[in-house]
Amino acid sequence: MTDNIGQLAETAETLGMGSLRLTDNEFRAIARLVYENFGICLGEEKRGLVLGRLQSTLHRRQINDFSEYLAMLQQDRTGTLLSELVNQIATNHTAFFRENNHFQYLQQKALPDVLERLQKQQRRDLRIWCAACSSGEEAYTIQMCVMKSLGMQYAMLDAGLLATDISTKVLYQAAQGSYSGERVQDVPGDYVQSFFRLQADGNYQIIERVRNEIMFRRFNLMNQVFPFKPFQIIFCRNVMIYFDANTRMNLLQRLYNCLEPGGYLFLGHSEAINSGSTPFKNLVPAVYQRRPA
Repeated sequence: MTDNIGQLAETAETLGMGSLRLTDNEFRAIARLVYENFGICLGEEKRGLVLGRLQSTLHRRQINDFSEYLAMLQQDRTGTLLSELVNQIATNHTAFFRENNHFQYLQQKALPDVLERLQKQQRRDLRIWCAACSSGEEAYTIQMCVMKSLGMQYAMLDAGLLATDISTKVLYQAAQGSYSGERVQDVPGDYVQSFFRLQADGNYQIIERVRNEIMFRRFNLMNQVFPFKPFQIIFCRNVMIYFDANTRMNLLQRLYNCLEPGGYLFLGHSEAINSGSTPFKNLVPAVYQRRPA
């Protein structure tokens, strides 16, 4: 960044909540930081959200105002404050079996096709990535569907699921695999019976056999290099709605490069892309394929 964000001058128009006030320039500086580091676009309509979510950070760290906070962000070489910032700003709405037709397509079309290809290639490595996994519901849904579909065959594969997110806060929640009855209410009964255990506190925990198959890791989708072996299936749903067009197109190209030929990409239904502008083949709404070799 070329601006000295720690020396911002206060403008006439400010937004205040409690004793904290957020100036125009301070908001723009925070929005620029978030965009440059995480690709998330914060328009003016998000200004109240930014103030509301960050005031607890300032109070906890005994920071007097946003000018001081921005100066600390600029000087922090550990990345701790930046990580804390995205934990507060990122929206993490998710649910089990959200947009359920995708999981039906996974079980009925994508998974059988991938397994047939692996068999022809005499391979056993089934590689699936859940990007932007939030608090884990989507990752666990994918893993349960795979294990339900494959049954005993699953143990014969070198399988597993990588689940990543930028927020350490939600990754910690995901790794616990414990959810309230309200969060589990849309899970089919046979899945609850097979893959959850009711705990003494009334929550439902994903069984260890499923949790052990998922690797939760922090990863920023804005990284220009994805240091992974190619996947056969990638879920990257309901995250690109926070990106601008250029950021989306660049991410799609990196996802394409991270898929094996014939691999599948699942996006959110509100994130449909023009197949003519990308190398992907559109199969059904919000499901795309890297063309087979």
